[in-house]
Amino acid sequence: MAEHEPSRGRSDEWYTPPHIFEALRLTFDLDPCSPGPTHWVPAARVFTKDDDGLAQPWRGRVWMNPPFGGRHGHLPWLKKFLLHGNGIALVRAYTSSAWFHAYATCAEAMLFPKGKTKFIRPDGTIGRSPGHGIVLLSMGAVCNHALWQSGLGLWVPLGGRPLRLVAA
Repeated sequence: MAEHEPSRGRSDEWYTPPHIFEALRLTFDLDPCSPGPTHWVPAARVFTKDDDGLAQPWRGRVWMNPPFGGRHGHLPWLKKFLLHGNGIALVRAYTSSAWFHAYATCAEAMLFPKGKTKFIRPDGTIGRSPGHGIVLLSMGAVCNHALWQSGLGLWVPLGGRPLRLVAA
């Protein structure tokens, strides 16, 4: 069984490994789903769970690794990200899911990293390989270029399409 499966619904705390930020070579204006200001995400401003980043206004270039806890709990975050239109989001690469085709394909570009990303646990240890891959979605010319130049995996330009707020 994959590591995330027995903890589904129990924890939203799966941190992006630092090598992703090193490859992107970007500084973000905002991380709306941050574990806190001492975290390694290169963001000038952070919103934690206590701040309710989903309810706050977003400005500038956004890094978003949304809560993965509940079923479709990431969708409000993904919708807000796409409507914001400037940043990079990390979501599950569930290409067989209706939500993926309804929302992820609205991004301007996507990147499927090589292999399975091993997330960092809150205690700093590295998790086992999850049972699914991830995809990085980008909006905005700077972020699209960052994905392209990163060397992290397969980059797919999409051009973006209007977001239709539909049930997934």
